[in-house]
Amino acid sequence: MAGIFKAYDVRGVYPDELDETTAYQIGLAFRSVLIEGDFEHGKHVVVGHDMRLHSEPLHDALKRGLRDSGLDVVDIGLTTTPMNYFAVGHLRAAGGVQVTASHNPARYNGFKFSRSNAQPVSGEAGIPAIESHVVQGDLKANAERGDLETRSVTKAYRDHLLSTLEEVPGNRRLKVVVDAANGMGCIYRPLLEAAGRAALLDLDLLYFDLDGTFPNHEANPLKLENLRDLCTRVVEVGADLGVCFDGDADRAAFVDQKGHPVSSDLTTALIAGRLLGRDPGSAIVYDLRSSRTVREFITECGGVPIRERVGHSFIKATLRRHSGIFGGELAGHYYFRDNFYADCALMAVFEIVNLLRSSGNSLSELVAPLERYAKSPEINFEVDDKEAVMAQLAKEFSDGEIDYLDGITVQYQDWWFNVRPSNTEPLLRLVLEASTEQSLEQKQAKLFEYLGDPV
Repeated sequence: MAGIFKAYDVRGVYPDELDETTAYQIGLAFRSVLIEGDFEHGKHVVVGHDMRLHSEPLHDALKRGLRDSGLDVVDIGLTTTPMNYFAVGHLRAAGGVQVTASHNPARYNGFKFSRSNAQPVSGEAGIPAIESHVVQGDLKANAERGDLETRSVTKAYRDHLLSTLEEVPGNRRLKVVVDAANGMGCIYRPLLEAAGRAALLDLDLLYFDLDGTFPNHEANPLKLENLRDLCTRVVEVGADLGVCFDGDADRAAFVDQKGHPVSSDLTTALIAGRLLGRDPGSAIVYDLRSSRTVREFITECGGVPIRERVGHSFIKATLRRHSGIFGGELAGHYYFRDNFYADCALMAVFEIVNLLRSSGNSLSELVAPLERYAKSPEINFEVDDKEAVMAQLAKEFSDGEIDYLDGITVQYQDWWFNVRPSNTEPLLRLVLEASTEQSLEQKQAKLFEYLGDPV
């Protein structure tokens, strides 16, 4: 059971690693991570679930545990993870739990947690505290059982997102292909259609039937093979933009009008530039795997770039601490100050639409000036002793500028790399960037001597 408790959430194979009993226990334990300030507006907790075949029974067991702990439950039903975050803030709840395994294959399930104002449950007082209570059996029902209420935030969320679409002079129509991967993005159909009417969008929808078996492709847009159908469709219909959501619709990947995927760090730069035009001088948070272009472009646009370690809890906390306007991760998460500092993939889509319509340029034209360096994707390695390998890298590359914000990052004038242990899998992950493709290949080969063969 202990293996299901990850750095940011809970995930495991159903029912072997995670079942209704565990869900009930997690519900009982969740109250322990809420603090006094979370109860300012009451003791209600928002609960929702995705479309996986076993999400509903886990959702029911979780609710029982939460109520037995004395918390009131606000059930928002079948929903995306960003809608759960929004509901926590909008309803001024003490916290929230979403039943989902995000982009993982169909046999997985899990839970994502937040505190009041959609703040992440993080640190030793977060997931480890829940794990400790569950593993040790330190679980007690409250004398007074919590209430249960069913609510919908669909209209409020629709109005919230549509308000981000800007009026642009002229009648430029955009054709947009959206791939929901049979995941929770499917429930955005009415919202997307409303956005289409508001922003002159011609929509072409792929795989918009909810199906927890993911029959068409895995709901993980980070893997290029899962973007093939989208890329092909964009070219076939002559679209201006392609978008693919992951399983719980908290991440999005973008494809330009030529059918070429756009890396999420460059998408972060584009959205940052757009928002800084409205709010100059603001802080922008980006994860340390991002291209140097991101920091450079934020500075050029008059913003304050802040580099942070990988993970939504760290990005959100830093963004909130600096009152930043926006943050982005290489994994395709996009965080907005005006969305309770939480991630919202669809808001990122609307900002890219705003940018395309206002600039009059194609997405590839907007991205081209940002393609300043040669950069690798994230490369995974199975390593027995992660700490020993990172120590060896520190020794071998000691002439570079080294920091340990997340794993080890070594920077030189014309190239850099980061190697960090995965928070969710037994892997080391490598990202590197260089001034030219030739240099990138040479540096990558050198690092492979220490890391071994990629998996």
